[in-house]
Amino acid sequence: MSSDPREPTGARPARDAAAGGRLGVALTPGSTGAAAANLPYKLPPPLFSARCTACWFTLGLLALVVASFWSLDLQWRQFLSMEALRSMGRFVAEFFPPDTSPAFLHKLMVGTWETLAMSVLGTGLAALVGLALAIPASRLHAEDAAPLRGVTRWILNALRSIPELVWASLLLISAGLGPFAGTLALAFHTAGVLGRLFAEAIENAPPGPGEALRRHGAGRLQVVAYATLPQVLPQLMSYTLYRWENNIRAAAVLGVVGAGGLGQLLAFHMGLFQMSKTASILAAMLLMVALVDVLSNVLRRWLTR
Repeated sequence: MSSDPREPTGARPARDAAAGGRLGVALTPGSTGAAAANLPYKLPPPLFSARCTACWFTLGLLALVVASFWSLDLQWRQFLSMEALRSMGRFVAEFFPPDTSPAFLHKLMVGTWETLAMSVLGTGLAALVGLALAIPASRLHAEDAAPLRGVTRWILNALRSIPELVWASLLLISAGLGPFAGTLALAFHTAGVLGRLFAEAIENAPPGPGEALRRHGAGRLQVVAYATLPQVLPQLMSYTLYRWENNIRAAAVLGVVGAGGLGQLLAFHMGLFQMSKTASILAAMLLMVALVDVLSNVLRRWLTR
């Protein structure tokens, strides 16, 4: 800000103070606007502070990453060697051309439909079971419901702690080979994941409508059905669609242990080193996952707009 030489000297501090007030800078008597702009408390905070919890957390995380690289025997030189690159090149060349015979494409369509049906049915069952467990697991009840809340939360933790492949391996003993074991494996694991997400969404719902119903004598189930669920339903649907995307990928892999679908075809033909058929199966997986991702994104945007 330029000053007028004809301006009285005593008027300059008052003018600077008024300008500093408009700019949000506190001026001390005798200081100018340029000097006040360079006060220490206006500078950016230091990158590290002994009282900064996030700084210590970041340092701990970096130390863990460095320790992981140091403790694992990562053969980067061998992985990037010319011999390894030539071997990978020969392996990838065996995938071409993919098998497009009508008989194999028909088998591929059956496997794709089986994988898609496994993901849809497994996700639907998981959403129902997860919602049934999320209601008692959420903090919407009186203190006398605390034991039930603890039991349901433990069940949800147990369901999602076991991966789908482990569930499928266990269920093959009782359900046998085929898509039934894969569907149940997806349902069990996803029920634990969705149940936890649903419980958090229910807990974060605005309490106003529920309190209004309670004051008029409504019971717990009525409050959940008529006040809580209508508010969080778009969020619950968004979570379900997102897990459906993940289950498409999981269903394509579950067949490796004999749970049906494209994964079973992949394990069979790759085990026989039929790479042209393997390439067709991988292409079908990629196409199916891409289409499901697009459809799920469109549905989630429509639900949350």
